[in-house]
Amino acid sequence: MELRTFLGGVHPAPSKERTAGSPIQAAPLPKRVVIPLAQGGAPCDPLVNKGDAVLAGQKIGESKAFVSAPVHASISGKVVGIETCLLPTGREAPAVIIEGDGADTWVDSAGSTLEELSVESLRALIREAGLVGMGGAMFPTHVKVSPPPGKSFDSVIINGAECEPYLTCDQRLMVEEPGKIILGLKAWLKVTGAKRGYIGIENNKPEAISALKKAAAGEKDMEVVPLLTKYPQGSEKQLIKAILGREVPSGGLPVDAGALVQNVGTTYALATAIETGRPLVERVVTVTGTPVKNPQNLRVRIGTLVSDLLSYCGLEGEVGKIISGGPMMGIALPTADVPVIKGTSGILLLTPEEAAIPPERPCIRCGRCVDACPIGLIPTFLDQFCRKEIWDLAEEYHVQDCIECGSCAYVCPSKRHLVPALRLGKAEVLARRRRK
Repeated sequence: MELRTFLGGVHPAPSKERTAGSPIQAAPLPKRVVIPLAQGGAPCDPLVNKGDAVLAGQKIGESKAFVSAPVHASISGKVVGIETCLLPTGREAPAVIIEGDGADTWVDSAGSTLEELSVESLRALIREAGLVGMGGAMFPTHVKVSPPPGKSFDSVIINGAECEPYLTCDQRLMVEEPGKIILGLKAWLKVTGAKRGYIGIENNKPEAISALKKAAAGEKDMEVVPLLTKYPQGSEKQLIKAILGREVPSGGLPVDAGALVQNVGTTYALATAIETGRPLVERVVTVTGTPVKNPQNLRVRIGTLVSDLLSYCGLEGEVGKIISGGPMMGIALPTADVPVIKGTSGILLLTPEEAAIPPERPCIRCGRCVDACPIGLIPTFLDQFCRKEIWDLAEEYHVQDCIECGSCAYVCPSKRHLVPALRLGKAEVLARRRRK
């Protein structure tokens, strides 16, 4: 059978062998959590004050803005402060700091069945549970499932590609909780009115493909689609092209192609919210890398410090870099004293040798970046336009369509730092548009 895929892309070493077969384990209950009030869209206002007692699952932050997601306490205890903290994204935001009481007492909640929920009540549940895109983008999910007037969804795609090297959190969820993934997909179909659901999984995850095919047996409106293992297969536009054969227009969104794409983790969180009534207060995180003594897939409470996870897994050898996410699109952390947030899929540690960044050399016009770009851009031109601040040409050559996957930099023999240049260009083009 021919595997579906897209044009462009690269084939980095998967490096998943240390955790691909490791069942999900619960991380120790943290003694203290730092829960940022900005975890998807507009920042939330705190609903608690210093000295307040809180329960796990209690809403502690909310915004009146539509494009926002509420945040909840992940442990029971006492609020000891509301302070600005550093996020894994590199930004700073106010956060509620909770000292745990060790009891892990939850707010009362009641689950339901999908059949009992109307479309509107399901959409309200998605918002109240604080669901966001857990692949890293953290866009509020209730907004994503509410298409603008005149547009609609006919297909839902569950992103089970997990093409980023080292990460296996989604893979383990698909293997261990296929029933919940199917329930979540049914919920996406119901809330969007889409008629067809797909689960796209790279062919280097045969156990996940088998588990979900078995769970989806008898579901006439669902299909498990094996995909060619290639990076960035998990990007929304690439998934839509590979599975539906449609292209998202320049500057457009997946809804413009009639598709909703949801991450495996978000889908599992929705199923959990339906069955238990509990909000998103924990997620699976892959902690791995050469310096990690016991790499694992851990179920982690939101707000747990990365340093606590590293202490639990243990270290051996020198650490050169700590990355939130994977090596291709992850963000290097200046310190391990940052909290796990809803979009934290992995914590990757590299040795100094692995983390070394080679010096740039002049572009040799080989065109490898052009062949690798999954969007069809010309990175070598865009690199020059952005470095020389020729913003009109950068916009004309569609720098705003760059998905920052890093495929261009991966294949560049001159080791050009292409992604930072194009990221700067995207920000400047957006700022210019806003000023106009």
